[in-house]
Amino acid sequence: MPAETLWQHALQRSQQACATGDLVPLETESLALGIDPFVVRRLLSRAPKHLNAAGPKPNPFQPWEPGLEVTRLLTGHVLLLNKFPVQPGHLLVITPQWAPQSGWLTLEDLQAVVEVSADTSGLWFFNSCPAAGASQPHRHLQLLPRHAGELCCPLEPQVRTALATRRTVEGFAWAHALSPRRDAASAAELLTLVLEQAARLGLGNPRDDVSPRHPYNLLFTNDWLMTVRRSREHWHGFSINGLGFAGYLLATDGSDLEHLRQQGPWQLLQDVAAHPREQIGTVHTP
Repeated sequence: MPAETLWQHALQRSQQACATGDLVPLETESLALGIDPFVVRRLLSRAPKHLNAAGPKPNPFQPWEPGLEVTRLLTGHVLLLNKFPVQPGHLLVITPQWAPQSGWLTLEDLQAVVEVSADTSGLWFFNSCPAAGASQPHRHLQLLPRHAGELCCPLEPQVRTALATRRTVEGFAWAHALSPRRDAASAAELLTLVLEQAARLGLGNPRDDVSPRHPYNLLFTNDWLMTVRRSREHWHGFSINGLGFAGYLLATDGSDLEHLRQQGPWQLLQDVAAHPREQIGTVHTP
């Protein structure tokens, strides 16, 4: 069983950071819209600056706020509390020096992820650029910790069914790739899967492309990895990042809830993702 000492340290650090004002948890309420299994929450507190209109933003990770630091990792990466958490213990892994969010993930980035996952696992997600929901240009991967055996996200049952039947995810009418992870302790395997899926979805490769050719989201656990190719970030007042494709939606004052009720969440996600014709194929490792 994972020790989850990093998670416990993060929760303790969160209490301290809340007391000093370094941490600003988002106040939300659950909405019963009858669109299960999706979880929809409405933002009650003032929207963070990164959810407001686009424009130049200061880099909050150079330097990062000391009150949000959980630990330094062996790769030099830093494990931080997310300043605007969607749940207690919402974590970030950031590069210590500048690296673009829109660039290719490296072996070192994924070694940092594997180091954290050996102690505290859960749902990891990565938003490749603003069009995929990234709020900051400095490279960061995000973790929502989960206990062993706990459901990682609302759509995980569909993902697991797809893995068992070697099919794409039912209901996912957009370009995506899905693979099982055989060795959760191997950063090299994880990087191989990331690059294989990128190639299958027409995102390019680091040998030929300075950065991926299209926006995308990564979602992964210790058991599986999924890439979704994106077309836009915003639709009908909803800002969609990788968590949307995990089954989590956040409504703000500008969100068109009536559209969501009438058209449903699957259509909303289809409208911000790339069309399946832009998918070369779905990766399944034998």
